[in-house]
Parts: sequence; structure tokens; C-alpha cells
Amino acid sequence: MLEHGGGLRRAAQTYAIPLSEWLDLSTGINPCGWQVPDIPAHAWARLPESGDGLEAAAQCYYQARSLLPVAGSQAAIQMLPTLRQPGRTAIITPTYAEHTHAWHQAGHEVLEICAHDVDTLLNSLDTLLVVNPNNPDGKVYPPQTLLAWHRRLSANNGWLVVDEAYMDATPQLSVASYADQYPGLIVLRSLGKFFGLAGARVGFVLTEAALLEMLNEALGPWAINGPARFVAQKALSDHAWQSETRNRLEHDTQRLAHLLHLPETTQRGGCALFQWLATTRAADIQRRLAEQGILVRSFQQPASLRFGLPGDENDWQRLAAGWRKIVD
Repeated sequence: MLEHGGGLRRAAQTYAIPLSEWLDLSTGINPCGWQVPDIPAHAWARLPESGDGLEAAAQCYYQARSLLPVAGSQAAIQMLPTLRQPGRTAIITPTYAEHTHAWHQAGHEVLEICAHDVDTLLNSLDTLLVVNPNNPDGKVYPPQTLLAWHRRLSANNGWLVVDEAYMDATPQLSVASYADQYPGLIVLRSLGKFFGLAGARVGFVLTEAALLEMLNEALGPWAINGPARFVAQKALSDHAWQSETRNRLEHDTQRLAHLLHLPETTQRGGCALFQWLATTRAADIQRRLAEQGILVRSFQQPASLRFGLPGDENDWQRLAAGWRKIVD
């Protein structure tokens, strides 16, 4: 099992600090997520089925006609490599480790590459996988670049897989609306980050209908439970909340970037839901913050830290005070 953010119980045991006293900034999940309403009894009592409004709401939200709800984008990450004969897959790294793991487990030759290597390698690839915005450094690839890569891959029946788990705050940069028009373009989306609904385990795959049929068959019936379908449909339809949240996240991520001043930082990055900084002191800083009950995510290659957004003003002030102890 690969390591992810959110290991709060383990941190509480390691540092002997009760769960209730932690500030968890390790996941990149919106701390002010969409508020879940009361769930009707029928959502619990009946088997889930399509036609309840979820697909229609998602088609409107993503501006795409051909899509499939899945149990979080993780379900698609694990299944997609099995739907293609083993071949040569390149993944732009550093990035979310589950992608490399899934393609390797399915028997593919996996190349972990830098973005500037793509043009050189593209004609020799069967699949290129891009996380956009990237996790953890927040790098963004513009739609025209991705579509140009797709054109070259599709000439050899290749796939371009674009994981847009952190795209919701910047929908103008998404390639979701092209997915049903461009065979071999596969876009993954999730309600976990922007909507703050990670526990619901709801995601979507957007691509051509024939591939969605294969994926649906492989995943089997009732991929998403009834209560999660109800919540997801309501969240995707709440356009006022989405607009307000995009404005708030833009302000908050700029505030976080300003707060995290560190003179020896070698690289910086981020997106609407997290900030990232590279420093040789990453492991030490993570430990020193954890000793204060503040959990952040650290990475080894390169040595770096990722900070999610604090929720309320008390959380902001607590992070600021903890950070000052380290910088000073």
C-alpha cells in the first residue's frame, strides 16, 4: 500500500497528541467543502441506478456528454491499465504515485520522465499519463499542449490519460470537454478535492463511449452507493457554491504562499488547494511541525513539503505561529 496524505491516526500515536488537537494540512482537500444535506431514506434502501440525475449533472458540470461515474478516480487508476495490452507507458514525474504503481502492476513498461522529455519520446509511447495540475508541485499544462500530445499519440492508437483531480478551481484549463470527441483521450475527475467530499468516493472517467463500456463492464454494477450518488448530484448542480468557492480558494492559496516564506527554498509551486516548496530541510520541518500537532506531507524526490489550506482563522493563526518557530 503506497503512502498518502491524511495518516492522522498514525501521527497521533507517533507524537502522542490526541486526534482532536491536530491541524491536518496533509491531504490537499478543501477544508471548507460542500455542505451535505439530509439524505433521503430511499437512497439507503434501494440499489443505486442511473437516471437519478447524477450523469446529467456531471455532463453539465464537465461540459462532456460521454462519462462514467466511478468509486473515486482511484478505481479508474487501477482499472484502466488492465484494459490495454501491456506496452510502453510514460508518466510525467514527480507525481501521484498510484499511477506508476497501477501501470507497472498491469505489466506495462513504465517510464518516469520529465516534461521536457515528452516531445522526444512521444512517438515511441503507447500511453502518456499527465496529472494536471500536477500533484505535488502544481505544474499546469495548457490545453493546447495536451491536445498536441494527444494528436501524436492517436496516430499510433495511443492513449493520453489526464488526471484532473485538482482542476475544478480552474475549469478553463481542463480538456474534459474534448474527451468524447478525441478517441484515446481519457480524463479523470474527482469530487474529493474541490468539493471536499473525499469520503464519498465519487469520481468520473470522461472518454469515448466504447472505452467507457469496457470500463463499466470491468468495474461491475453499483460502483457508487446510493447516498454518494445523491450527494454528488446535488454538489455538481450547486453552481453558486462552486463560483464562490473558486474565488475563496484563489485568495486562500495566495495567502498560504505568502505565509510559507523560507529563504533556502529551491523550488516553489502549488495550485488552488495546496502549496509546495522544495527544501533539503523537508523531513526536519515536517517533524518539527508534527511536534506542534500540525501535519503536512513530505516527499523525498525531490525533498519537499506540501501544505493544504487551513480552514478557519484559528487554523491560519496556528500555522503561522508554528511556521514562525521553524523559520526564526
